[in-house]
Amino acid sequence: MADFEIGAVPFNPDGWGPPADPLAFPNHPSNVPFAPFSRSDKLGRIADWTRSLSNPNRPSNKNPSDTAFDFSGDDSFATLAADEDSSFRLVDNAASKSHHGHHQNRPKFNPRLRFNPHHNRSQLPQRRDEEVEARKREAEKERARRDRLYNLNRSSTNAGPRRESAVLKSSVDIQPEWNMLDQIPFSTFSKLSFSVPEPEDLLICGGLEFYDRTYDRITPKNERRLERFKNRNFFKVTTTDDPVIRRLANEDKATVFATDTILSTLMCSPRSVYSWDIVVQRVGNKLFFDKRDGSQLDLLSVHETSQESLPDVKEDINSAYSLSVEAAYINQNFSQQVLVRDGNKVSYEEPNPFANEGEEVASVAYRYRRWKLDNEMYLIARCEVQSVVEVNNKRSFLTLNALNEFDPKYSGVDWRQKLETQRGAVLATELKNNANKMAKWTAQALLGSADMMKLGYVSRVHPRDHFNHVILAVVGYKPREFAAQINLNTSNMWGIVKSIVDLCMKLKEGKYVLVKDPTKPQVRIYEVPPDAFENDYVEEPLPEEEQVQPPAEDADDGEATAIVNDVKEKDISAEPVAV
Repeated sequence: MADFEIGAVPFNPDGWGPPADPLAFPNHPSNVPFAPFSRSDKLGRIADWTRSLSNPNRPSNKNPSDTAFDFSGDDSFATLAADEDSSFRLVDNAASKSHHGHHQNRPKFNPRLRFNPHHNRSQLPQRRDEEVEARKREAEKERARRDRLYNLNRSSTNAGPRRESAVLKSSVDIQPEWNMLDQIPFSTFSKLSFSVPEPEDLLICGGLEFYDRTYDRITPKNERRLERFKNRNFFKVTTTDDPVIRRLANEDKATVFATDTILSTLMCSPRSVYSWDIVVQRVGNKLFFDKRDGSQLDLLSVHETSQESLPDVKEDINSAYSLSVEAAYINQNFSQQVLVRDGNKVSYEEPNPFANEGEEVASVAYRYRRWKLDNEMYLIARCEVQSVVEVNNKRSFLTLNALNEFDPKYSGVDWRQKLETQRGAVLATELKNNANKMAKWTAQALLGSADMMKLGYVSRVHPRDHFNHVILAVVGYKPREFAAQINLNTSNMWGIVKSIVDLCMKLKEGKYVLVKDPTKPQVRIYEVPPDAFENDYVEEPLPEEEQVQPPAEDADDGEATAIVNDVKEKDISAEPVAV
């Protein structure tokens, strides 16, 4: 086999490439052209046999066999350089000047291109970006999660849609040593019914001032500034701290003891969205329903049943907590401002049981009333009324409460514009956004046998000023008629109370707590230590991940859960006996 000789490569001391002297490589074939280039040029092909060897449009005197090596007429180098150079652009950072004259480069309107579906098709992306697809998948998951929460939070008694309550927290931290005994869904409460006879008044304490009827003529055009009553004391005493209830319990006047605030919370629990808790103490054969110090029951919820969510930041003046404190402050001052403060007061059998001698107290009367639940069970509750009025030489009890407007953007109704012309629309909006609060006020008026309940419309002077308020209107309603208007059934209210009382009476002696679940329409019963919620009981708030969570309801356990709920529903429904 013949050897292949590469030959000698001459050295060019004067530049790059073969030397200009043809004698430097005598064995080089003749008439083989070299493409001229320098070190800065972009290298292309040495030879190309794929090109057409003949170009009829261009005459050539060269040998056709040399065409593969001839790049003198080829623009490959120029094309490569142009393609690469085209990727570089100089950016002008100078601000473009606005031309107020004629825009010569402005595109003209062409009606033929307006409705042409193929116009600008080249500008559409050829494929979807992966990040956009990922965002769409996350949005679908979030939408599915919201749908699940919506279905869980939907109560059978409140057909209106509720907002997502995932951000809501429990009113009390569930401690690890607490033992959950039972959980009752609100759907079982809607079927309960129980009738009670008319109650009897055992004792009336305190004193009432007369209602000032001039406030019935207030309109948004002649509004009145809401005053502050810092010298008058308001008392929020729980059941077991009431000396009158303790005395009645020692006299064995009843078996169950509570206050109108606690009873109304139980009666209207199916309408509640926020979490609440009630302490239950079983002592001997008696049952006491209490509230904790600083409980949510001392405040008034705002926009609880609204679809519009409130800010989550606690320090925000429009957060749920800030609005609750503001509403309680407004309600107290309103109940004292609409009175005739001339010193004339109606006194009852005993003075205010919580006030010291010489202390200025708010106008309030406590009616200790007893209801008969069955032949061996009676219930005593402390009910409050705030004022009295004389009609045809007959005195009637009044309850005084105030609705507050904080920002018309949240409700969508401006009270200053709608109260005079569309008062019904304003009331309907409040019933939608504050269904639970207004139902509790109505239940308290029914428990206290008030002849009239006065609702005040109080608004901020400015939406960002939560210290100064004005009274825009005061409207009166008869409690029974108003209860029928808001679909509040008294038989169902007492059916809920009777079922919970019967359930708690089956428990052994000890302390328990009823907690409304913050995310689900149900209430849970926990057994707690005897010193829970006392002054010497240290309750450290736990992080959410360390709190005791209820058993998970998986899809596989759906049938079992439904069966358990059905059994509980039958048990609770069978306990109250209609009279």
